Amino acid sequence: MIVGIDEVGRGPWAGPLVVGAVVLGEEIEGLTDSKKLSKKRRELLYDVILEKATSVGIGWVHADELDEVGLSKALSLACIRALEQIDVPYHEIIIDGTVNLLKDTGKGPYVTTMKKADLLIPSVSAASIVAKVARDEYMGKQDAIYEGYGFSAHVGYGTAVHKQAIEKLGVTPLHRKSFAPVAALLGHAKSMHVAKNDLGNKTTRKLGDEAENVAANWLREAGHEIVDRNWKTKLCEIDIVSRKDDTLHFVEVKHRKNAKHGDGVAAITPKKLRQMKFAAQMYVHWNNLYGTDIKLAVMSSSGNLPRVDSYLELT
Repeated sequence: MIVGIDEVGRGPWAGPLVVGAVVLGEEIEGLTDSKKLSKKRRELLYDVILEKATSVGIGWVHADELDEVGLSKALSLACIRALEQIDVPYHEIIIDGTVNLLKDTGKGPYVTTMKKADLLIPSVSAASIVAKVARDEYMGKQDAIYEGYGFSAHVGYGTAVHKQAIEKLGVTPLHRKSFAPVAALLGHAKSMHVAKNDLGNKTTRKLGDEAENVAANWLREAGHEIVDRNWKTKLCEIDIVSRKDDTLHFVEVKHRKNAKHGDGVAAITPKKLRQMKFAAQMYVHWNNLYGTDIKLAVMSSSGNLPRVDSYLELT
């Protein structure tokens, strides 16, 4: 069995880097490089791949982590995270391009790199489609969070419209501040995506996204490695997955605009705790992490400029 691997999002100014990994169990007609397909055709094939493929993995590295580790390391991390979700035996890994993203892992010897593999190898074509559709869907949803940037249209790439939005509105947590064009714009753009005098007009979604970034930074300072952000399936979701001392922490971030409205920890009802346990079990299953120690935790934050108020481990 062959695992096909391809990445999407190497060059954008904003948004995550995404790697797809696919093992095809049967032939799927119409597979080719995702860039050669219309949006509608990609989305149709995406659904077919998820239904018919033997195994599918998607690895994410978000902008803040990419800024921290650099593009090369981020590519390897996303590749590793995608491959860890493949839950069937395989004998070869084919990566589109000329760089073995797994060379420093035990999987390195099983890798074949190939130019234009996304055109030539069906499983790599499928991986390119999965990664492209997943990333585009994510960026499209950011329009509702960061209005005025046009993320659904340019999906983070460096267009004139995107440049004008940064100059007018500032950078967001989605932006890769280590990328030269964004770093240059930071010199004369606002440091936040809204002016301070507009803080009272922030939507709940915007505040929630900022709170999760603050929470992730707090965890890093506390010695955690951020493994995943906003992990979702149709059945459940997890705000932050972190690792510390060989234990995975599944963190629910609860934000209140005003701490007087009650600590966000109070929102963890018995029903919510059951949902968190189910989500953690799904994540462990999806990522084949059986035997890993896990903890559930909730982080409470408050304010229009979010700050962490408390962190409580629930299990």
